[in-house]
Amino acid sequence: MAIRWPLNRSKPAASAAGTRTVLLASEGRRFTPEAIKFAARLARREGGGDGGHVRVLTVARLWGTGLGLPNPGLRPSKSELAEQEENVRLAIRQLEKMGIKADGNIVVTRDPRKSILRETRRLGCEAIVMGADNRRPWLIADFMWSQAPYRVARRAPVPCHIVVAGAKT
Repeated sequence: MAIRWPLNRSKPAASAAGTRTVLLASEGRRFTPEAIKFAARLARREGGGDGGHVRVLTVARLWGTGLGLPNPGLRPSKSELAEQEENVRLAIRQLEKMGIKADGNIVVTRDPRKSILRETRRLGCEAIVMGADNRRPWLIADFMWSQAPYRVARRAPVPCHIVVAGAKT
C-alpha cells in the first residue's frame, strides 16, 4: 500500500475504457458497511456491465505546525498510519468480495476536505461516498473533525453521497 503525500502530483494509472471510478473516502474514521455497500452499488451502476471501480481513500491527520514550521512530532504516528492502512485494506477486501475492482491509498493532511476534493479531480471520479455522523448545528460544525464529510459535500464538483451509520441507503 502506497502513501501518497499531498504534494505528489503524479497522474493516476489509466483505467480501463468505459470504467468509471467512485471515490470511497474517509476523514480518518473506519468505513462503515453501509458506506461500502452504497459505493459498490454506485460503482456497478456507473461502471456499466464490468462492475465498476472504487478508489478507497482515507486521511491520516497531520496535527499542525510548531511556530509556523512543520514539526515531525505532529505527523501521524506509526500506529495511526497502521490503523489507516488496516481501514483501507478491510474496505478493499469487502469490495472485492462484492465483485468490485478496488484500490486505495492514504493521504497525510491537515485539511481532509481539500485532499479528498483534489483526489476526486485527479482521478476524474464520478461520485464520492463518505460515512458520517449526524449533522451538527452550523455554529459548531466547522470546528469538528467529524463533520468533514459535510464540508466535502458543500464543495464537491461531483455528487457526494453522505451515508450516516444506521440509516437506510
